[in-house]
Amino acid sequence: MFQGSIVALVTPMDEAGELDLEALRSLISWHLEQGSDALVVAGTTGEGATLTDDEFGQLVAAAVEQVAGRVPVVAGTGCVDTARVIHLTRMASAAGAEAALVVTPYYVRPMQSGLEAHYRAVAEASDIPLVLYNVPSRTAVDLLPDTVARLAGHDNIVAIKEASGDMQRIDELLERCGHRMTVLSGDDPSCLQAMTRGARGVVSVAANVVPARFHAMCADALGGQAARAAEVNAELGALYRILAVESNPIPVKWAVSEMGRIGPAIRLPLLPFAETHRKVARDCLRELGVLGAP
Repeated sequence: MFQGSIVALVTPMDEAGELDLEALRSLISWHLEQGSDALVVAGTTGEGATLTDDEFGQLVAAAVEQVAGRVPVVAGTGCVDTARVIHLTRMASAAGAEAALVVTPYYVRPMQSGLEAHYRAVAEASDIPLVLYNVPSRTAVDLLPDTVARLAGHDNIVAIKEASGDMQRIDELLERCGHRMTVLSGDDPSCLQAMTRGARGVVSVAANVVPARFHAMCADALGGQAARAAEVNAELGALYRILAVESNPIPVKWAVSEMGRIGPAIRLPLLPFAETHRKVARDCLRELGVLGAP
């Protein structure tokens, strides 16, 4: 279920800041045409932390309906409260999601024993599989390989999105857990390195902008065509840098809006992409061929 280019999908919003489900459906149709291998909705890139329960349910249901079984839909259900994660995971299941992406509980910073108990409680209460999500730079908590190895024995914990960008961490996870769970990169700039080591794909922000190229790069990497994958990855270096100049999803949402696929709205406390970065970003998008001439 989890391999290749898995798009961490932006959430389209209208001028009033409400969900734009029509734009979402159009965006998903484009990703299917472009070859994206799976979609994550309501994740970090999808501003999941700002969604109400009703919005979350609408978003997941609309994505599932539009995809119509052609690729997996994964719902971001992680937050700081175990009971709420269980609630959102059950909502995602009821809406038709194939799996839940569950980030480590940010801000509260549980110990490793608390992280293990948290994930076990969610896994045991869920009827869809879980993808663990480790992103220490955003959460201030690190899900360590010892803990992942213990969780890998649970039938309902099937994968991990490791977003530290640390190749030693990827190697350790593959060695200790790779035979029991799928290891995915969660860091675009290092995802090719991770796949050449044995990761099965990437949950990608950049794939929002260049889905066909990301799919091709992942397919080449997984198919043993390392040189061809490296060529594509080198072409995307400037895009990776642009998408990191402000907090995700500020730059990527602006980029997809510039491409005319969604509106520019983003929810507070995030603000629109700073004007000072836009010229360089537009030049990058034009170089990639996703934006026309001015």
